[in-house]
Order: sequence, then C-alpha cells, then structure tokens
Amino acid sequence: MYPNPQDVLPLPPRPSLEQYRKRAKDLARAHQSGDSGALRAWATQWIEALARLHEWRESRTAIARYAGQLEQFARDTMARGGQLSSAQFVIARAHGFEGWPRLVEHLEALAASSSPVAAFEAAADAIVDGETDTLAQLLRQEPGLIRTRSTREHRATLLHYVAANGVENYRQRTPANAVDIATMLLDAGAEVDAEADMYGGGATTLGLVATSLHPQRAGVQERLMEILLRRGARLDDGIVNACLANGQLDAARYVADRGARLDLAAAAGLGRLDVVNALVSGAAPSQMQSAFALACGYGHAAVVEVFLDAGVDPDARLQGFGRGHTGLHVAAYGAHVAVVRLLLRRGATVDVADETWGTPPLTWALHAWRADPSGQPERFYEVVHVLVAAGAAVSPDLLEEETIRADRTMIAALTRS
Repeated sequence: MYPNPQDVLPLPPRPSLEQYRKRAKDLARAHQSGDSGALRAWATQWIEALARLHEWRESRTAIARYAGQLEQFARDTMARGGQLSSAQFVIARAHGFEGWPRLVEHLEALAASSSPVAAFEAAADAIVDGETDTLAQLLRQEPGLIRTRSTREHRATLLHYVAANGVENYRQRTPANAVDIATMLLDAGAEVDAEADMYGGGATTLGLVATSLHPQRAGVQERLMEILLRRGARLDDGIVNACLANGQLDAARYVADRGARLDLAAAAGLGRLDVVNALVSGAAPSQMQSAFALACGYGHAAVVEVFLDAGVDPDARLQGFGRGHTGLHVAAYGAHVAVVRLLLRRGATVDVADETWGTPPLTWALHAWRADPSGQPERFYEVVHVLVAAGAAVSPDLLEEETIRADRTMIAALTRS
C-alpha cells in the first residue's frame, strides 16, 4: 500500500504507457547507480513534472514533501529487490493501483475515449468540480456508469466521490452544488449503501460524508447526510464514534439525533450525561478510558467528573493523538477551561509529557492557539493562565518565540503578569 492511499499522484492529462515504462527503467537505474541522491532526484523530477502539468499551486515545501514520500517508498521497495518489476510496482502504487498490470489496463482503457474507464474518470472529475451538465451527459451516454467501480484500489462508486473522503487527495474537494450532484447520482440509480474499500473496507457514502472535513467546510455536510438518509442510507453502529474521532461534532450530533446508536464513548463525546450514567457502571476500564478521552477533548466537564468518580486516573495515558498523552493534554488543546480546572483540582500532573512528542499540556495549548481558525484566542489565554498558575514550566526560549512576543496578552498569561 502506498504510504497513504489518499496521497496517490494524479495521472498526467494524456498518460503514455511508453513514458511510464521509461520512468520505471530510470528508477531501476537510479537504484542500481549507488548514488545516494539518485532516488531523490528521480522522485523530485517526477513530482515537479506532474506539478507543471496540473498547474499545482502547492508550495515548494509541499512539493518537497511529496517527493520525499515517493523517494522513501521507492527506497524501501527497491531494497527488497531492485529489478524493473519492483520499479514498475512503485509507479503503479504511487498512482493508487495494486500493481503494474492494473496500471497498464487502466492506461490502455483511457486511450479509448469511449471506454467505461475513461467515462468513469471524466465523471469523477465532473463530480468534484461541480459540473452537473457534464455529469448528466456522461450518465445519459453510459447509464451503466452509475454502478461502475473505480479501477483504483478503493473501488469507489461515483457516489462515494461526493464525500470527498478516502478517494485520491487531488479529488477531495466539495463543490457548492454537491447536494445537487448527489441527487443526480441517486436519481440515476446509485446504490446509496454501496461499500468501498477505504479505511479497511465497508465504507459507505454516508459514513464518509459524516466524517469528512470538506463537505463540512463547504457548508453542505448536513444536507448531504439528509438526502442520503432520505434515500434509505443506513446508520451503521460506530458512526457517531467515527465522527467524533475525526473532529466532526456537528455531524455526530446530527446522526445521533436521527437514531444512531450511542455507546459509552459516543455518549461521552457528545456530553450525553444521562447515557453516560446509564452505561458507566458496567464498563470495562479500557472503555471508560476511551470515553474519558473524548469527554476531555470535547470539553464536557460534568461527564469527565463521572469518570474520575468511577476511578479513572486523571493522568491515565490515552491514545488518539499520538500516544501517551493525558486528558489534560487534550483539554488544553481544545481550550476547555472548565475541564482543565477540574483535572488539575483532581490531581492531574501539569507538566506530564506525552509519549509521542514528549511535550506537556502547555505546549499543546500553545500549538492549538497558533493554529486556531476561530479568531477567538481568549479561551487559550485563560487555559494558558490556568496551567501556568498551576506550575507549568515556561522556558525563557518560549517567551522569545516570535508569535508569542507579538501577543501581549499571551505574554501576560505565560508570565502571570
């Protein structure tokens, strides 16, 4: 599997099988050359060529990241056998195909403009670009397209592309008319609960929409879920948990209000104190810890207190954002002042380091403050003030950081002045 299945590279506008055969030979030669920089040069040349063809507006840093990922994948794969077949495998996987034969089949099909593969690719582009006229024309010309599957490893249907989730990254975007697109596909006979192979398999369009950032940012997530549910989409067990794990609180509330099942973790993340109280007594320690993490992360102090009273250690080591962080880390990151105060009052260690980055809760709060999209930093000032008042260490280097020096209120919170 390519390092991240969604990070696959787009094909050029007019892909040539001969060009890919040459690229594979170049990779094999780069590996066999013994030059330590040859693989990086090969990867960079390919990424930069694609960037020019697709007129990417990515930064040089982003292009370098793509090249680095491709280089590492090529290096790891070629180390297991530096033959031409390994190089061909690298290229196929980088485009999201299971192997070279699949890529060859795809390219040969694309060469025939009337092929189902070419029609599917054009329809997928029309969906993410919001081109309803193009999509309607393609569906009229080829009615069977509505049940066709992608030849890439995720095996998505066209309806799955509406979710902008789990498919190739360059197609993860949501047009303003996404609800019209979804309606058109469903009217044409799309199977509302068709499953694809993203994230281990069994992915439905509803589940992907509910956990996707792109429809939420486009302001159409709820309306997409509504049309899918009206057309008979099922509410799978665990959909609320999946929404919460992906930061989609509003979507979690929406599906919960429409009958999605709540377990202890889901109830904790939603702040459903009644359900938490009904389930906590029979829960295993691991279940309580997972639920405690979500309650801390989403700022439900009353629910957090239930778990503390039930015996959850305020310094329990959690998972979900790396590993080995605590409830105080995630509460500080979310700027949930009431939860931070509660945890400190109940004995949480203020300068405990997480096991992934080795950083304390104060660092998590400052990281979230720098990236805060809300433009409302006041809640972070208060959290930082509370942590520092409780004894969080503030190094002199931290106070010299440019973003902190530029904000007098944050300086005051860090210095208790």
